[in-house]
Order: sequence, then structure tokens, then C-alpha cells
Amino acid sequence: MTKEIGRLRSLLFAPAVRPDFVARLSERGADAVVIDCEDATPAGSKATGRANARELAPTLAASCAVMVRINPPATEWFAADVAEGLCVDLAAVVVPKVETIEGLDTVCRALAAAGLADIGILAGLETALGVAEARPLLAHPQVVAAYFGAEDFIADMGGVRTASNLEVAYARSAVALAGRLSGVPVLDQVVTDFRDDERFVQEAREARSFGYAGKLCIHPGQVALANAAFIPSASEVDRATRLLAAYESASRLGVAAIDFEGQMVDEPLAAQARRVLDLAANG
Repeated sequence: MTKEIGRLRSLLFAPAVRPDFVARLSERGADAVVIDCEDATPAGSKATGRANARELAPTLAASCAVMVRINPPATEWFAADVAEGLCVDLAAVVVPKVETIEGLDTVCRALAAAGLADIGILAGLETALGVAEARPLLAHPQVVAAYFGAEDFIADMGGVRTASNLEVAYARSAVALAGRLSGVPVLDQVVTDFRDDERFVQEAREARSFGYAGKLCIHPGQVALANAAFIPSASEVDRATRLLAAYESASRLGVAAIDFEGQMVDEPLAAQARRVLDLAANG
């Protein structure tokens, strides 16, 4: 049976070739952390990165949820990443640039051969094909979560990345929708300028409005921002509580729609309010 994944408001990455960074990941307050053997590990240092991941993950796992991002199945490093870089203590394995069911099946076979068949996959959807095939990919039985990677997606599209995010609006929505239909949590794109807290908070709010569960973090300073953004504020909780009280009181009298503070409220808005209270109670 595949391991269950916990809440994922924040997923903090550190390069596998920086053991000093990796060793401190559990101190950062993220819901889960990732030792990155892919983009953050140069081609000439892959062996060092996977050795660090294998050595440090068990210690980290004693105090936080730990994942390792491996290289995609089509690369020359994939087989060694699975055989030599993973351990039984992982909450999941992060697989980037997922595009096909066959690719996911390849990962599953490799995990099984390494004695890690119960470790779930956090799938990276960050290419045109990956986004286009998001729904069947996220419905794969070993996929427990996913993320949308805007930078790789735009590179694959031949587009231009902008602060407006208009160029990734469709893709962000498509991945969020696929996650909802497949019943897996999805995480939003990175903010590469880790000093721009305002942009990070704005994107996190957008992501929550799309239905994302959390956000990828590439710097410890982004973790608290993500954790706060994906939990309803006190004012949201207060309004949702009052709205539901008024709606349910009216419902008992046979009234299906009410005027609440100048807004027409019926069952869809009541359902949104219940979601706010559920998030506040359970994270």
C-alpha cells in the first residue's frame, strides 16, 4: 500500500550537493522538504548528490516529511538515483517532467526493484505534454501529489515568462483541475526571486483561489509565507461561521437562498464557507 501524504502548504527544496543546507531543512518549518538531485545538482555531481540524499534523508525523516527529487526516467541518471539515492524513510519521491503513464510505470517498476514499492510519487507537471495529459497522469495509482512547474513549462512552450502569470494561467488551472478530479493535492510554481515576498504572497493567494494546496519554496524565507497563505485568515473564518449560521437557520425554515450582508447566498456559497472552516480546522 502506498504511503499517505500529509498536508503540503509548503514544500522546501535544497540542493543535494549542499549537505549544509540539507541538514538544516527540518528547522525551516515546511510541511515537507525535498533533497533535490535534479535541477539543483550539476551533471558532474550527480553521484555525490544521490549519496548525500541517501545518507541525510533518514536523519531528517525523524523530524519532518522528507522527499528526494530524482532525475526523469529518460535520463542517464535515473536508474542510479532510484537504486542509490533513495531510502525507505521517504514520504514520497519527486519525479520531474512527468509526461506519460509509461514513464510513471517505469518509475514504479524501479521503486519496486529497489524495495521501495510503497513510496508514492509526487509528479512534476512542467511540460506542454505533461499539462495536456494532467488528468490521466494524476489518476495513476502511485501518484500521491503533484506540482506545476511554470519555468520549465514556458521553456518547453517557447514562450516568455512574465510577472503577470497570464502565460501560465491556463496551465495552472488545468493542473489544479486535474488534481481535484484525481483527488490529489497540487502545489503551485516557484517564485524564482526569493527576495520578492510581495510577489510570493500574491501568487500564493492566486494559487489558493485556483484550488492549490500549497506552493513550492526555494528559500527558507518563503516557507512561513506559504504556510500562512494556505490557511484561512481569522476574518475569513469569522465570516464563514456567521454565513453558515444564517444559511442553516434559513434552511431549517425551508428557505434555500438568503441575503447575507448584501450577498445572495445559496448552497454553492455555503459549500465554500464549509471548506474555509475545514481548512482552518485541519490545515
